[in-house]
This record gives sequence, structure tokens and C-alpha cells, in this order.
Amino acid sequence: MAVTRMTTDQIKATGGGRVDRARLDATTDDDIRRQMIEDGEDPDAASQFAPSVLAQDVRRKLGLTQLAFATLLGIPVATLRNWEQNRFTMDPAAQTLLKLIDREPEAALRALSGPRAA
Repeated sequence: MAVTRMTTDQIKATGGGRVDRARLDATTDDDIRRQMIEDGEDPDAASQFAPSVLAQDVRRKLGLTQLAFATLLGIPVATLRNWEQNRFTMDPAAQTLLKLIDREPEAALRALSGPRAA
């Protein structure tokens, strides 16, 4: 999707950024498919969307308190609370760590709580 810079006057002249609901509702699946092809996307490809792993779901799955889970991850409990309350978005590395813990909890717990290498 291209980003277009516009002045305030240009935005006002085009309707103030309002959505044309009638035009949107009239868009068919064939229109969407054609637009995807025009944008260089493969409409038949599998979705690249992977749902996020929620910190509170992983923590509850492990049966840990916020303090215990934050300690395990090596982060302040306030950071964990911010994630759980959607105040801040996790960075990609933290999201990847949660995916690993969610998918392979035994291995992740061994790695995170085991003895440290010298």
C-alpha cells in the first residue's frame, strides 16, 4: 500500500478522509482478488498472519504468578503487567520467546531456569 502525503487542504478537498461506505460495500470478492493481483500479492497463497501469543495466556498455562513469570523471563514485573494489559507492544524478540515457551514449555523452562554457562 502506497503512502501519499497530502496537505490539509487536499484532505478536505477529497472528503476529509471519510470512507465511502456505499463504494466499500459494493466491493466484491472478485474486485478484491483483482486488486491483490495488481498489488503483486498472490490471492491463493496461504495467509501469512500468525496470531500473537499473549503473555497472560502463556503465564496461566504454566501456572505461574506474574512475579514468578517475570523472574523467569528476566524482566521487571511492571513490563509483564504492561504486556498483559496491552499498554505496550512486545518487541519481536520477546514475542518469539513467548512463542517458544508456549510451544515447547518443558524445553524452554529447562533452558531458562537451568544452570548458567560460565
